[in-house]
Amino acid sequence: MDTWIIQLKDPKALKLLLDLEELQLIRLVEKTMLSTEKLSEKYRGKLPANEGEALQQHIQQSREEWENRI
Repeated sequence: MDTWIIQLKDPKALKLLLDLEELQLIRLVEKTMLSTEKLSEKYRGKLPANEGEALQQHIQQSREEWENRI
């Protein structure tokens, strides 16, 4: 099932969409339901702790190398 974001140009379009939803052809999703969550919250806990620590070390090393260049 695909998800689309549309911008209504005419108030009549909302009526059409509501009619399609009533016929159970589409489902309307409130904009507030679409990705209001911060990415850090969304992906918290998705990476194993050891890989997360290795990534943090790599980032810190990269930052230090960058600072040493300047």
